[in-house]
Amino acid sequence: MTISGHLRSSAGLLVRLHLRHNRSKFLASLQDCQATQARVLASLLDLNRDSRFAAAHGLDRARSVTDLRNCLPVTQYDFYSDAIESLRQGDSRALLGSHNPLLMFALSSGTTSGSKFIPVTQRFYDDYRRGWQAWGIKGFDEFPLLKRLKIFYIAGDYNRFRTDGGTPCGNISGLVAVMQRRAIRMLYTLPAAISQIAEPDTKYYTALRLGLADPEIGMVMTANPSTLIRVAQVAEQNREQLIRDVFDGTLNCQDRLPGPIAKALSRQIAKRNPVRARELEACVERTGHLSPKDFWPLLQFLAVWTAGSCAAYLPSLREHYGQSTAIRDHGLSASEGRMTIPFDSNSPDGVLDISSHYFEFIPEDEYDTPDPVVLEAHELQPDRNYYILLTTSSGLYRYDICDVVRCVGFTGTTPVLRFLHKGAHISSITGEKLSESQIVSAVQETLAEFDHRADRFTMVPVWGEPPRYELLFENSDMPASHQLTAFSEQVESRLSQSNCEYGEKRTTSRLAEIRTRSVPYGAWQHLAEMRQSEIGGSSEQYKHPYLIPDMKKAATVRKEFEQLPAADCVAT
Repeated sequence: MTISGHLRSSAGLLVRLHLRHNRSKFLASLQDCQATQARVLASLLDLNRDSRFAAAHGLDRARSVTDLRNCLPVTQYDFYSDAIESLRQGDSRALLGSHNPLLMFALSSGTTSGSKFIPVTQRFYDDYRRGWQAWGIKGFDEFPLLKRLKIFYIAGDYNRFRTDGGTPCGNISGLVAVMQRRAIRMLYTLPAAISQIAEPDTKYYTALRLGLADPEIGMVMTANPSTLIRVAQVAEQNREQLIRDVFDGTLNCQDRLPGPIAKALSRQIAKRNPVRARELEACVERTGHLSPKDFWPLLQFLAVWTAGSCAAYLPSLREHYGQSTAIRDHGLSASEGRMTIPFDSNSPDGVLDISSHYFEFIPEDEYDTPDPVVLEAHELQPDRNYYILLTTSSGLYRYDICDVVRCVGFTGTTPVLRFLHKGAHISSITGEKLSESQIVSAVQETLAEFDHRADRFTMVPVWGEPPRYELLFENSDMPASHQLTAFSEQVESRLSQSNCEYGEKRTTSRLAEIRTRSVPYGAWQHLAEMRQSEIGGSSEQYKHPYLIPDMKKAATVRKEFEQLPAADCVAT
């Protein structure tokens, strides 16, 4: 082990002892889920009790879950739009209590248009960090060598822009990066300034330039597996230049960095490392590639999402980062809050984070009913699916995040959950959370622009490297062939404008361009018959799906369409 490895291990000893103590307290709280959740709800209600939102809805007098349910229905983002707009202007008491300072807004895609601005308060941040610590210390204990190694972590920028009230807007991962204590920062290869690089491939190249110089990487970490696949592709595509930069102490893309970022990275970049460059050259000579599984031989595990549609990325991840490399799921989390904490490698199942938020659940088969059953966490049953609701320290109450989870067991009396997918009207191949309403608006506006009529169409996710969406029309409704490229581009442009995360995934090449394809005449009738045979009901109750979010179901539907008789087709 190197001298720096000994220093990291020694410096982190007290930190690890502290984290183990906190994790023990968390595990103890899981034994009585109902009591823990009651305490958390009481503290959350008290935290924002003196906000104007609380007063307007009677929450200033609420003390229990019964009170909470009497004050508010199940909510979604639009319910808070006026209060959040006031918050963006600097009026914190519109939504937050006087002792609950706002740190930033986390940006997420809305389900209709624009971005969601999710408040991140000090309490929210502290809970978020504590959840990561409980997750992380299990990784250090499971992989003892990790305490001597370093972490390659790609975070987003928490300060992409500021509201009129001066509040930063961006990714909470970037806030964590810039607020790390010095003892923790020693564990990371990449400085916080990397998170502020806006252009994706410049960011990945710069991160690789620093990461390639360090053979002692033990953990590679980011939210979305598609990011790690793109990092591996950038390494392979730029292998000669990257190795030259490591040798010379240079950065080929330095002229594309803003001045303050270039200055912050200059000392680390300027370190010439001929020995390491020759090791990288030897990797290429031996394998023909510059691949993470070869240039980081001490890699212990990857930390990424693996549940839901992210599972489709696992074969490619293992190809680039090693078949035997463990993968530890982050757990179910979103801008609105962390929901689960997995403790086992190679499994997305995680225990509910009952010490941070208050949770309620709607059984999946009750979700669209007028008066659904709503359960507390301790009331879940194994092998049942539920929609999850959050009450958080950031002023969101009974918030429907549109995630479907499955209860797979219990730790103590606290449920262990597996994320299945977004709700029936939202697709998220790689974190874009594309809604059916966004698709309908984008396509209808484009049809009008092209002076074309088509009442029915369907968007489906299609796997690939990278994956993409396909927009399906029956043959008779297809736009003219010479317009297809321009038509697809306009739909895509509108989706990127209405959904910031879709636009980002396209810009970072984690999603490929939309393709507009024809399906045989009669396909929509066939789809209706398939759906009604699955769920029952009359033809009058059937609603055409403008989005089929589940990738497996979408693949089945496309295969069914391909088998329709040619006689049922009409020419484009």
